[in-house]
Amino acid sequence: MRLATLTRGSRDGTLVVVNHDGTQAAEVNGYATLQAALDDWDVAQVALAAAEKIIDGGAGVPFAWEELAAPLPRAWQWLDGSAFPTHGKLMQQAFHLPPIETDKPLMYQGMSHQFLGPFEPVPLPSEEDGIDFEGEFGIITDDVPMGISAEEALVHVKLIVQINDWSLRAIAPAEMKTGFGWVQAKPACSVAPFAVTPEELGGAWHDGRVCLPLTVEVNGKWFGSPCGDAMEVGFDTLIAHAARTRSLPAGTIIGSGTVSNADYQAVGSTCISERRAIETILYGSPETPFLIFGDRVAMRAGPNSPFGHLDQRIVEGCVPVRPRC
Repeated sequence: MRLATLTRGSRDGTLVVVNHDGTQAAEVNGYATLQAALDDWDVAQVALAAAEKIIDGGAGVPFAWEELAAPLPRAWQWLDGSAFPTHGKLMQQAFHLPPIETDKPLMYQGMSHQFLGPFEPVPLPSEEDGIDFEGEFGIITDDVPMGISAEEALVHVKLIVQINDWSLRAIAPAEMKTGFGWVQAKPACSVAPFAVTPEELGGAWHDGRVCLPLTVEVNGKWFGSPCGDAMEVGFDTLIAHAARTRSLPAGTIIGSGTVSNADYQAVGSTCISERRAIETILYGSPETPFLIFGDRVAMRAGPNSPFGHLDQRIVEGCVPVRPRC
């Protein structure tokens, strides 16, 4: 099943089920928003299945892709991991950073009150901030109890998403030195239009990992296609880590961190900073610039793009308080 949110109705949009061609949608009776369905997930299955039946019967309503918001335009919680070891090792080697001495998964809590839609312009204040993208996969949970084990965690994965975690690299080092985490260096993330159930991915959802290549293009040129199966720990472990001392509300989004593979010279990268690290290791200094206003970034997963795709331009400006949906 593929779920999406149209920029209609309330601030949180309108929940729809979408067909595999991405041409028709059906609203979900009794559940105006995705958050409402997540809050009542088991009961909502009847209404979701009824909407899917409408779609399967070809009786859905056409919609414009420009109407698609992020599946959750705002969420109770956004927790981002860093589960691809190659990415961390490259950054440490290139920039002479000490290894992070921990046996626990890496994770931070980021901004969750707004997620940009897949085709919205990305407004940022300054090119001097080192504008970068980070291609990731993510999951959305129902209510997760505190203290859950990794072995029990995957039943709480209700939906899977594709994310662009925008980053401002010139700001990040100063914020990291404070020891209090990121605020200014992490603006609103973007999310591909379709949140899919694990069953929708079939064998591509395995061992708590999205086993699909994530292809990134910058200004129409290929940048990388590393695969999501290279996570050192799966989403089961990330959920258990996040819930060790607190429960997680329905609608929690957890990210994989930057998708990165050990054969990066062949498959490329999903963020500029990693490519700059590779260039520094190979040539002594980085060559690839960060983004400027007008640059366009596109992302899609796998050969069939089950999450739809992201295609956005960087623009000068401020993110409005009220999302366009």
